[in-house]
Amino acid sequence: MEKNDIASIILAAGRGSRMKGFEGNKTLLPLVPEGSPYQGRVPILSHILRSLPPGQKAVVVHHDQEAVRRETAGLNITYAYQPVLNGTGGALLAALDFLRQITHENVILTMGDVPLVLPETYVRMADQLKEDSMVVLGFEPADRKQYGVLETRGRQVSRIIEWKYWKDLATEIRDSLRVCNSGIYAAKREILLHYLDRLASSPHLVQKEIDGRWNEVAEFFITDLVEYMYKDGVPAGYMLAEDEYEVMGVDDLSALETAQRIYRERFL
Repeated sequence: MEKNDIASIILAAGRGSRMKGFEGNKTLLPLVPEGSPYQGRVPILSHILRSLPPGQKAVVVHHDQEAVRRETAGLNITYAYQPVLNGTGGALLAALDFLRQITHENVILTMGDVPLVLPETYVRMADQLKEDSMVVLGFEPADRKQYGVLETRGRQVSRIIEWKYWKDLATEIRDSLRVCNSGIYAAKREILLHYLDRLASSPHLVQKEIDGRWNEVAEFFITDLVEYMYKDGVPAGYMLAEDEYEVMGVDDLSALETAQRIYRERFL
């Protein structure tokens, strides 16, 4: 991969309601704690930005966006505001202007609370775009429960099936779905632009608890792009992370403490 040939979009809009005792944006939690897991150095988002390949970068913001902007000030970051937290696809749609304006042919889409992805993994994903129009970063966890899984045809991904759907499939089908979705992708920019109109017109109605009440809301999912592409004969491939820890999300205090330990072991 040549330098400066890939842009990156980091999804960092959510609060993280399971991070009890922390009210800020969880992408600003420290990887090097000092006294408390919630206090310290090396914010998750800052580390992710350093790990990504060179190129233009956008951060999708919403919750505590002022703190995110302060932490990343001076890094030549574009900020895309997601007005409603309406899924990963909604976050990507919020970055549509960035996608239209950049000159890079390829784009990495990554999560702002997944800090341990190795720099070389991002490079390998970018390199695979020489063969595929989109690349899904997969992993094989000890326990697949709660994860979306990749349905594949040869080396191509035909769709990504969420846990609430695949858990009720026949046993032999469930057992064949070994690779899980990390939520991290690389894609050709022109392909994203081609399919985003279709994504924007195809919301999923889901039940979501908001301020203690359940409401039906429209959400959009990046995973739908894979199915669109497969049906159109556009190649979407996948590659595997080193292990499940590389793509672990920092969702609660236990996960944060695990990520802090692994960061110390692998990056310091």
